[in-house]
Amino acid sequence: MKKEATPVTRRGRRPGPNSTRHLVLEAARARFASDGFAGTTIRLIAADSGVDVAQVMQFFRSKDELFAAVMAIPASALERFDALYDGPDEHLGERVVRAFLTAWEGIPEESEPLMATLRGAFVNDQARDQLRAFIQSRILTGTHEPLESDANLRAGLASSLLVGMVVSRRVIGVPILVAAEPEELVRIIGPAIQKILVPES
Repeated sequence: MKKEATPVTRRGRRPGPNSTRHLVLEAARARFASDGFAGTTIRLIAADSGVDVAQVMQFFRSKDELFAAVMAIPASALERFDALYDGPDEHLGERVVRAFLTAWEGIPEESEPLMATLRGAFVNDQARDQLRAFIQSRILTGTHEPLESDANLRAGLASSLLVGMVVSRRVIGVPILVAAEPEELVRIIGPAIQKILVPES
């Protein structure tokens, strides 16, 4: 009996270097955002992007270098974030909370680099430095009137509440916070952020 020939799978044209690099970067961005720096490996990223480990290493010589590329926050995210600050300072607290929720829970192209940086901040000095600078600068940028001389302290206190909210929802996954609607969080946390950033004279 004649043996049936095994069908040959025809492969399409291989993507070019730029396309392959983009695939690796997208896979790494999603993996760092979901698993964090410590839980992500080059092998996992290679599998997610459908390329060899050697190809990943060809574009990014180490996991640190790949993580640094992922941490590049798109300009659109900064513009979207800053736009939410428009308006009078009397409603600054609500706008800041809404801005943070939008930044970390919005479209993947903008939120995943921030989530990767947030998760990486627990174990990576570079991510920690970048996240700290980003958060503090975003809060200070959002105030039209100059804050008091303790502006940096107030920005830091507000940051601790906001980062705690994001970590509880997106990293730890506290059920009651995960289930909460964003506008409900804005309503509850907004007044507290307002009192910290714009104290009564």
